[in-house]
Amino acid sequence: MNPGAIVVLHLVNPSEKYWGVLESLAGPGITLRCISLTSFEDWVSSVVHADEAMALGLSTIFFPMARVERMFLDEPAGQIESLAQSFERRVGMSVDDYLGSGSGQAN
Repeated sequence: MNPGAIVVLHLVNPSEKYWGVLESLAGPGITLRCISLTSFEDWVSSVVHADEAMALGLSTIFFPMARVERMFLDEPAGQIESLAQSFERRVGMSVDDYLGSGSGQAN
């Protein structure tokens, strides 16, 4: 997986899941520009409704490798769309375009 890939990261101790853009992957850990998977739907809804007051942002976070259980690409599975495809369908622009526009900057 290369920087710029959209991934889902599963962590342990405590168990958490994050979705976002891979910034770096190195021996000490993984850096993502991400949001908790539990907040993904709220984030997309805030983007769709252009609700700046309630908008959640993506944060750049370093996760130590000791916490990483697995990481996988956000890809479609058969008829099931990826989270990035869901974002694009609902928002009308790709995640890359949205984040590149500055709109997705974390506050």
